[in-house]
Parts: sequence; C-alpha cells; structure tokens
Amino acid sequence: MQRVTELPSPNVETRPPGAVIDMLILHYTGMRSGREAIARLRDPEAVVSSHYVVEEDGQIFRLVPETLRARHAGISHWRGREALNGTSIGIEIVNPGHEWGYRHFPALQMAAVAELALDILERHPIPPRNVVGHSDVAPDRKQDPGELFDWQGLAANGIGIWPEADGPAEGDALELLGRIGYRTDLPLDVLVTAFQRHWRPEFVDGRADAETLARMRGVLAAIG
Repeated sequence: MQRVTELPSPNVETRPPGAVIDMLILHYTGMRSGREAIARLRDPEAVVSSHYVVEEDGQIFRLVPETLRARHAGISHWRGREALNGTSIGIEIVNPGHEWGYRHFPALQMAAVAELALDILERHPIPPRNVVGHSDVAPDRKQDPGELFDWQGLAANGIGIWPEADGPAEGDALELLGRIGYRTDLPLDVLVTAFQRHWRPEFVDGRADAETLARMRGVLAAIG
C-alpha cells in the first residue's frame, strides 16, 4: 500500500475488552477542505476523530491506530448493535459534502480508498455486509458518504456488497431494511433514503417504490 502519513489525534479511547473489529464505516468530511477537516479531527475540543483520512489526490493520513477506538460514528446502529465505535474502523474521505458543494469523488481518491480498505480487510474479520456508510448506521443524522460515492466500484474490488441483479419487487420495506441491517424504529422515508444513497443512488427520494423494493431484495440476495 502507498505511504501513510502519521498525524496523531488526541481524540482516542481504548476499545472495549474483547472487542473484535468487524465493521468498516466510510464517511465524507463535509468541510470546505481536507486541511480544515484534519484540523478538526485533531482538535481536542472537537472530541471527534477517525482512523484515516483520504485526500482528494489520494494521500492517506492515519490519525488513530486501529487498535484504539476513534470517535467517528457517534450514536450508531447496525444489525442490532449500537455504539459502533468500539468495533469499527472509520475512514473520512475528503469531500465538501451536501452543505459545502457536494461533488464526485476523484478517481485517485477512490483508488486510494479501495487500496486502504483492502489492506484493512486483510487484517480484520469484516464481512462484506459490514462495510457501510455513516448514513447507514445513523440514517436520521447523516448523509455521508452519499449518493455520489462509488459503492458499486468498491464492491467490484471485493469491498462491501453490490447486488448482481434486482430481486422481485415485493415485500414489506421496513422488514427488508431490518434484515439488511438498518434500525427499524425510525420513519420509513428516512430509512429508505439512507438505503437509496448506498444502493440506489440514481434515485434518492425516500419512497419505497417497486424499483427500490427490488433493489432491497437484490441486496439481501447478495448478502446470502
């Protein structure tokens, strides 16, 4: 893997005793520049951090060792579990986000994310269904990394899940979302929007229409 620049953050904690790292959570920085984002992730008053930051030109920075818990996911839930910082690795990907001029992620950046993710997956027992976005684990609070992020390209490189084909357009949307991993005590449109940002990015409207139901079925089939 390419060289990783060390920029330690003070915002770290020990992981829970016996914790197994089995999740990879991807974020966008949502700030006007990578430098501004890194400064915040290293600011002790901000009390936030991530294990890695990937710049738009592909540079990789390590802020927190993987053995320690970074403060990146916040209040989070996936597959019936909460407080996911304790068992996850967080990657912040430089992008201004929806607030500051959301844009496509450059090819060099995506290549670096893929390389870093594959390196992480070699070290930890992270199943494909546990490679998720911040909006998947906190759908009522977060939008990142968003609908312009190339989840399909990552899956083609063995990182995460992308369905080979859609399934039948049937079933209860809330039940299907729960089986995928989402919490089910939030409004349906919030959950559907999060799902669409990840797995149906061409059409994000929060509606569980036939095409979205079919994609949910396809994701479940890919999970197996």
